[in-house]
Amino acid sequence: MVIVRYIPAMNTPIESMRNLGPATARMLAEVDIPDAETLKETGAVVAYTRLKFRFGSGASLNALYAMEAALRGCDWRDLDAATKQSLKAKVTAK
Repeated sequence: MVIVRYIPAMNTPIESMRNLGPATARMLAEVDIPDAETLKETGAVVAYTRLKFRFGSGASLNALYAMEAALRGCDWRDLDAATKQSLKAKVTAK
């Protein structure tokens, strides 16, 4: 006999992540990123690309930096210039 234990999915709200508030959470939900776990799986660069496609100028580079910092668990202002430059290069190359 095999016993299978059900483990419910974790649906951590985006706004519980550092740097990300309700407005960003609503925008991310509109591009199929409803929770923190999905953002972690998707990554900041792909998430930002989706936001930029959907919202155009409504998605600034600060959103990219905020998401990357949230995934790293730090304040977005703590990202060094090289990291910001690398992120910017990744989204402008697409």
